[in-house]
Amino acid sequence: MNDFERAIVYLNDPFNWSRPNGIADLAVEHLTISLVAVLAAMVVALPIGTALGTSRRGGGLVVGLSNVSRAVPTLALLTLFAVSPIGFGNRATTIALAVFAVPPILTNTFVGFRGVDAEVREAARGMGMSRGQVLTRVELPLALPLVMTGIRTATVQVVATAGLAALVGGGGLGRLINLGFGQQDYGVMIAGAIAVAGLALLTEAVLALVSWLVTPGPRRLPFLQVRRTEDATAVPEPTASGVPL
Repeated sequence: MNDFERAIVYLNDPFNWSRPNGIADLAVEHLTISLVAVLAAMVVALPIGTALGTSRRGGGLVVGLSNVSRAVPTLALLTLFAVSPIGFGNRATTIALAVFAVPPILTNTFVGFRGVDAEVREAARGMGMSRGQVLTRVELPLALPLVMTGIRTATVQVVATAGLAALVGGGGLGRLINLGFGQQDYGVMIAGAIAVAGLALLTEAVLALVSWLVTPGPRRLPFLQVRRTEDATAVPEPTASGVPL
């Protein structure tokens, strides 16, 4: 039995899921760390991105903040936090992941609100809407697809990276990878990697569905929309008399 087969056997054992600190408990802790980090990033990035996007200023600042945040590895932040008063554990991981999640949310929010046509804003003001009404009823629905894309990208990245918490004494599915590596049990290590990857893919699927549900406009499944477009542009077949149907 090779390491991959041992990983499959480990994942198929119900005891490994139901026991204390088993896969189910670690997955819940993993999602909790990720959710708190993304919410913290949203609290910081959404207001800044909205303010800069609606004013159409600060594009250089957004690009600079995004580049600086992406240039600092999460593992480097965890190392710095370990020798600071923040210390080890889930708190350090959550802060580092929040910093990691800010760039995609900030950038997409800025681009989404900046892309709203100025004539649409003027038309809304001409109808007597207040500044808050223009923001919530006009600009937000138009910018929402890009905003949700940024949140979805950041969340999936955070879920996939949250396994680093185990390196600084934190929880989550990364503990399986750390445990397998420490015991030279590569089957457990691969099982942990599969669990993290599966959780990230599941998060992507759920958030894609949420984005589809909250996006304004007619909701059509992509494959149905493509099929209808192809049917609309198809050339009608000629009849026996040469006249198209």
